[in-house]
This record gives sequence, C-alpha cells and structure tokens, in this order.
Amino acid sequence: MDEVLLGSLLGSTLRVATPLLLCALAGLLSERSGVVDIGLEGKMLSAAFAAAAAGAATGSLGLALLAGLGVAVVLSWVHGVACVSHSGDQVVSGVALNIIAAGLTAVLGAAWFRQGGQTPSLPDSVRLGAVFPDAAAALQGVPWLGALLGQGLLSHNVLVYAALLLVPTVWFVLWRTRFGLRLRAVGENPAMVEAAGVSVTGMRYAALCLNGLLCGLAGCYLVLAQSASFVPNMTAGRGFMALAALIFGKWHPVGALWACLLFGFLDAVAIRLQGVVLPVVGEVPVQWVQALPYILTVVLLAGFIGKAVAPKALGIPYVKERT
Repeated sequence: MDEVLLGSLLGSTLRVATPLLLCALAGLLSERSGVVDIGLEGKMLSAAFAAAAAGAATGSLGLALLAGLGVAVVLSWVHGVACVSHSGDQVVSGVALNIIAAGLTAVLGAAWFRQGGQTPSLPDSVRLGAVFPDAAAALQGVPWLGALLGQGLLSHNVLVYAALLLVPTVWFVLWRTRFGLRLRAVGENPAMVEAAGVSVTGMRYAALCLNGLLCGLAGCYLVLAQSASFVPNMTAGRGFMALAALIFGKWHPVGALWACLLFGFLDAVAIRLQGVVLPVVGEVPVQWVQALPYILTVVLLAGFIGKAVAPKALGIPYVKERT
C-alpha cells in the first residue's frame, strides 16, 4: 500500500475516532456509576451548537469552549435530576435529551442566524489548529516517516492528543484511586457504598459532571476542529456509535479506544471508497459507503452485547432505605 495512503488513513482514523472516544469515555464514567446514558448524542449535539453559536457571536475560542462544556454539563445535571434524584427511567430520560437537543438546536439556529439552522462559518481564530505544524512540515520529504509521522500523527489539534491521553487517565482514576473504587462500587452495589458512609447520589452526580465535560469536548471538537460551522443533526449518530464502542469495549477505557479506532478506520476507508470502481461490483454506491460504520455498529452490538458484562446496578434507580 502507498505510504501516502497509509499516512492519510492513519490521520483520518484518529480525527474521526476522537469525538467517538471522548463520548465513549463519558459514557463509561456514567455507566460505571450505574447511570445509563443514552443521551450522549444529544449532549454532544447541544455542545456543538453552543460552541458554534458562542464562537460566531464573540469570536473567542475560550468562550466557545466554555459554552460547549457548560451546556453539556447542564444537560448531564438534568439527566441526574430525573434519574438520580427522582429515580426516573434512565433510558427514557436519555432519549428525551436526544429529541430535545435535535429539535432545539435546529430551531435556535434558524431563529438566531437565519441560515436554515446552520451557524456562520467560524474564523480561524476560533478554530483549533495543528499542535506540531512545523514538525509535520519538516518530515514531509522523508520517505515513510513523512507520511506516517508527519501526516498521520503530527498533524492534529490538541483535542486529538487529549482524547488519547484521557484513556490512561480514566483507567488510572477508575482502577488506581479511591474515587474510582467508590465510583465502580456505586455501579455494582450502591447499598453497600451507602452503608460505608459514601453518598451514592454524590458519586453519581460527580460521574455525570465528568460525563458532561467529556461530551462537551466531543461536541466542541466537531465545530472547532472538524467542521467550520454547526449543521443540524451533524453528530449523525456518533453518540450511539460511542455507546456501541463502550459496550464492545466491555466498559473499559482501553477496550473502548480500540473500538473507536475501528469505527474511525472504517469511516476513513469508506470515505476513500466513494467513486472507486471495483472489478466485479463496479462503482461502489455512496449510500453503501456511508452505511458501513453503522452496519458495523449493529453487527458488534448483536455479536457482543450478550458477552459483555455490564455493572450490576446499571440502570437500577437507588432509593436509600429509611430507618
């Protein structure tokens, strides 16, 4: 295979996998605490709109990031109020967040910017650029290293590297700290945790806050790094793909990483298959190419959802016993 194609595939895989990985880690933290999060899609979409709207209105990258993170955290709190504080159905609450986000972002975008729900294109000052542009440019003339390192690994923005660094960070927090032990225990046996003097409600809200921050980063990435503006429903099912990666990865950060890289690689390959003429099939239909990542999501869920063991208290509201 050509070195340029390999470098391009590697770079595209990391770029496409980044929002999936951030969302998968967000869902992992929430579900390890026992709270099902179907609303990853809605929080990511809302964060993308908030970041794009704030960036277009103020021209500030910092305010755009704060707006995206803030909206996602607030939606996580809403999910917590419904499911943790009032013992509501966690799946219904997550679906409601997705529906509200899809409708509200389109309506507000049309009302505020009058571009059919889209936001204006953000200037370069509000977008995230490559962290190592000089290093990538210096390696361009070097055979293989120029394509694999320069184009594949050194041409990305800070959120790509942050997402990769978050994998060992989340693993360390969950499996090597007291906070992580308590968080996992809440998802397995909340009554025992409460008996030990730790607040189940407090731990689940802490997990949802972290969940909102990571979903917010995923949404910000879509408009500040990947696209130049917000488009209605631009998440295109990425939240559900992240949920599938989480299940496929058996609620473990490293497993979720490999699943997200697999989805990202398939998406990168699918983009390059558009217009390609195969010997027997002929030209590959665009619809087939676009459906490949979603088909893989269904296949993985059908094949592995029965084998993956979820936290025992996942989806079960906890009601403190009164004495």
